Amino acid sequence: MMIFPFAHSKTQHFYLIFLVFFFSYFVISCAQKDPLIASDQATHIQKANAIVSAAHPIAAKAGSSILSQGGASIDAAIATQMVLNLVEPQSSGIGGGGFLVHYSSSRKKIETFDGRETAPSSATPNMFLTQTGSPKNFFQAAVSGTSVGVPGLLRMLEIAHKKHGKLPWKKLFAPAIDIARNGFRVSERLSQSVNKDRYLELIPKTSSYFRPNKQPVQVGEILKNEEFALVLEEIASGGADAFYSGKTAAAISAATKNAPTTKGEITLKDLSSYKAKKRKPICISYRIWLICGMGPPSSGGIAVAQILGILENFDLAGLKPFSAKAVHLIAEASRLAFADRSAYLADPDFVKVPIDRLIDLSYLDNRAKKLLPNNVMQTTPPGNFSIIDTSEFSPDETKEGSSTTHISIADRQGNIVSMTSSIESRFGSRLSARGFLLNNQLTDFSFFATRDGKPVANSVQAKKRPRSSMSPTLVFGPDGQFLLSIGSPGGSRIISYVVKTLIAILDWRMTLGDAINAPNFANVNGITDIEKSSTLEKLVPALKLLGHKVKTRPLVSGLHGIMQTNAGLIGAADKRREGIAVSQ
Repeated sequence: MMIFPFAHSKTQHFYLIFLVFFFSYFVISCAQKDPLIASDQATHIQKANAIVSAAHPIAAKAGSSILSQGGASIDAAIATQMVLNLVEPQSSGIGGGGFLVHYSSSRKKIETFDGRETAPSSATPNMFLTQTGSPKNFFQAAVSGTSVGVPGLLRMLEIAHKKHGKLPWKKLFAPAIDIARNGFRVSERLSQSVNKDRYLELIPKTSSYFRPNKQPVQVGEILKNEEFALVLEEIASGGADAFYSGKTAAAISAATKNAPTTKGEITLKDLSSYKAKKRKPICISYRIWLICGMGPPSSGGIAVAQILGILENFDLAGLKPFSAKAVHLIAEASRLAFADRSAYLADPDFVKVPIDRLIDLSYLDNRAKKLLPNNVMQTTPPGNFSIIDTSEFSPDETKEGSSTTHISIADRQGNIVSMTSSIESRFGSRLSARGFLLNNQLTDFSFFATRDGKPVANSVQAKKRPRSSMSPTLVFGPDGQFLLSIGSPGGSRIISYVVKTLIAILDWRMTLGDAINAPNFANVNGITDIEKSSTLEKLVPALKLLGHKVKTRPLVSGLHGIMQTNAGLIGAADKRREGIAVSQ
């Protein structure tokens, strides 16, 4: 039996039910044409024994080269991420943080690793308020030294590698060092990001790299980063300590203290004392599958579990995929989950988060009774727990930036990595240190410490980790075997993108590629967003009749997934970005 760390006893009961379902499921799956093997060239699907699915071809190929040398999935994840820092610097890197879900095939065990940034010791609850007590403009707060959290990505990767890596740590940095020194061709997405950003010019040091001669880097231009190559060499030889102390730590501290905009203060002690953490996975049964994700300080695992737990009360498989009725139910379930998220989700080291209660199946069954099949709910307050006074916290509506990336990797031994990492908004704080960008993740905190006289769970405190929506997710079949790895960038809408893909695959039996590239929609407890210029635009009149306030807008997910099928592994990358799945 798998050593799954269940979050509550009812899930253990449901896992036993999985075994009952397995034989009939196996017979049916063998009798039907496997719907998960269809090819889709647009999404770069591969069939193989090992796969890297990542947000840039150069990075995915670097990870794949590590797999070809006998590396484990975590080895490939490190190599892939270091290259992403170069070729997709607007989204993630060692100046930021992330969350990693790992499945060990030999041990049949899931582990989750928290590399979320922390607020420095100088952080205060009102640091994002003006002198008059009003909140700062988002970019006034973001493009500053005060927005930078102590980076956690490298410490997280280091502790995961020590436990699950096969190749030497130093070897994993070789691809990125080579690319940094010899250069890479600028992609269209990077060029457009540089061209569109209005804030890079506020930070001359950063702007000079992305806009040499005051002109944005062009598509196909060779971009080198010798300074970053030196940093990578130091980390390759000295481990993460070479980042959290010495020249690099001093450069990070100086960048925040000397910011040309608003100055902040990350100290050398803030950096040297940072610790990545292992967290308890969030697992819930959904029909005949087991869904596992990341716990707080990410809200992703709980929110995904809540939405699916609510929707289990409805026959989604009996509804037409992406019909108005289906979108209505999913959007309403999302509203309820986000109501709980805004009230209760925060760093569990600072706030008592009622995790078990939030994903208890009986609680979610009761929440499902609030959904109206033919109308929207008029109000969506957070759930009321008898052991917790719901008046204790005031809801927090803080939104997140969408410059994030997701990596899904499977090695030949069946070990899986689902990792989402970020520097928050595009180009993060725009501050840089020794060739890499620094995050602005502290703007994921509530700008207000209190609302209506009540404390906000996700308020700023020194050493605290801001709430996130990153949702690296693994799915297991009724036989207990790995089925799917999925995740996405997209700010608070990450949760919606992941839920959409899970439902499309599990309930509507769509192929991995088709599910990833299906039109997006989201509701974070407000307006129902519909992806602009997608086929879902035709649903707008019907959704409005049901009472939805609807807005069409670009919903640029970056889903990267791997799925186990009867024919082997397949991988897919979101066509909305420039990623690819590379096979072994």
